[in-house]
Amino acid sequence: MKIEIKKPSDQDLEKRGVFSWPIWEKEKSRFDWYYDRAEECYLLEGKVVVEIQDGEKVEFEKGDFVSFPKGLSCIWDIKTPVKKHFNFK
Repeated sequence: MKIEIKKPSDQDLEKRGVFSWPIWEKEKSRFDWYYDRAEECYLLEGKVVVEIQDGEKVEFEKGDFVSFPKGLSCIWDIKTPVKKHFNFK
């Protein structure tokens, strides 16, 4: 399973309606997560390392647009507090 990370333009974000999506915030922490639906998110603040089952680590931070596939099991390791817009597909 692949996590996609992009650096979108403001125009791309506006086209997707990202700024009307709900906001989720979380302090520095580490936890297991399972995606029962695909999710897209745009980080307004923070830095995260996500560990995938095969040991691969994916890092993303403020300004990144991230897509998580349905069925992904991972560990979220929030390095600095996160604030993100999110959308489940």
